[in-house]
Amino acid sequence: MIVFMDESGFSQRPSVRRTWARKGQTPVLREDVTWNRFSAMGALGWHPGRKQMRLFLSLRPNAINSDEVIGFLRSLRRHVRDPVLLIWDNLPCHRSQAVRDYIQGQESWLRVERLPAYAPELNPVEDLWANLDGREMANFVPDDMEQLHRQIGKGARRIRRHNRLLWSFFQHAELLSDADIP
Repeated sequence: MIVFMDESGFSQRPSVRRTWARKGQTPVLREDVTWNRFSAMGALGWHPGRKQMRLFLSLRPNAINSDEVIGFLRSLRRHVRDPVLLIWDNLPCHRSQAVRDYIQGQESWLRVERLPAYAPELNPVEDLWANLDGREMANFVPDDMEQLHRQIGKGARRIRRHNRLLWSFFQHAELLSDADIP
């Protein structure tokens, strides 16, 4: 299985997007000045030759560190029994000694390749974040972290239900052509 992985963050501050309103009634977003946030680790997995794409998502209340990455990889192993080629960026916690030691002990099922520096357009998970940000998170002002968590989960469920959308993330990164998509 080929798995692309990336991290992002979601906060209680809204992603302000252009919207419509009746003439003379400008939409107003009311927000707290809190900076509470979730850190998210997401991965898109694909078995070459199979039609189904898989989405893995993990939300954490704190910043992503080496322990969080190792926990995500352990969870990935529980969900994927096949060998995995993991492709990710050069985030410092990906290069930490703890993560390198963990990966070295998982060579029977896990191989890791890094994306080139400054090339987010090659990672289809970036399009996942953009899609969530442009749909479920657009102009959304949650009252609390639980509401934010539910909204992110709602977006993940929508994306999982639309396999063609998952394929489009790979297409946009120019990793697959129309002929490659089942």
